Amino acid sequence: MPPRRSYDQYCSAARALDSVGDRWTLLIVRELLAGPRRYTDLHADLPGVSTDVLASRLKDMEAGDLVTRRRLPPPVPAYVYELTDRGRALTPVLEALAHWGAPALGAPRPTDAVRAHWFAVPLLGVLRELGEGTVQVHLDEGEFHVRTAEGASGYGEGPAPEIPDLVLVLDAATCRALACGELGLADGVREGRIEAAGQGRLAAALREAATV
Repeated sequence: MPPRRSYDQYCSAARALDSVGDRWTLLIVRELLAGPRRYTDLHADLPGVSTDVLASRLKDMEAGDLVTRRRLPPPVPAYVYELTDRGRALTPVLEALAHWGAPALGAPRPTDAVRAHWFAVPLLGVLRELGEGTVQVHLDEGEFHVRTAEGASGYGEGPAPEIPDLVLVLDAATCRALACGELGLADGVREGRIEAAGQGRLAAALREAATV
């Protein structure tokens, strides 16, 4: 791989792009927001990236204090990558990009790969408005869970390990509408586009909002 290049500009935006402006870097951050991942898991959920490019990006991200690599304890002979505090601080950047890009999604193209958890980042801000708690989201493509907390939101693949405060069932088109502000959660429930269940405070807050 060619050596990393810098914009050589004394500008905070340019410095940021020196670290995260390369192709795939922010998408690696997106994957690691779900928690520690093995190299093979990252490669599987980043369709289109070559093994050489992924290895190079991870090496650069380690050098830039965005990710760290650690060995799992026995009996699992594997290494995982995880975000540092500086890497996790990119969460609002990815949220803003997801919100900005949502109107351009349209219908999936025949060549588009789709993963359910890719909808988690654009939904973080939407779900955070309900309050702090755990939301489990079911799509046709799969499921993921989101934890909302001021300054510490995140998500994970699959069902939540604890009983979620709120369970949502919806489709990808509704996720897109939520992400770009075309649809509110309460409106989606009222219109039948979102099924909401659960006994936690987030479910109660959404039910109350949907009856207004």
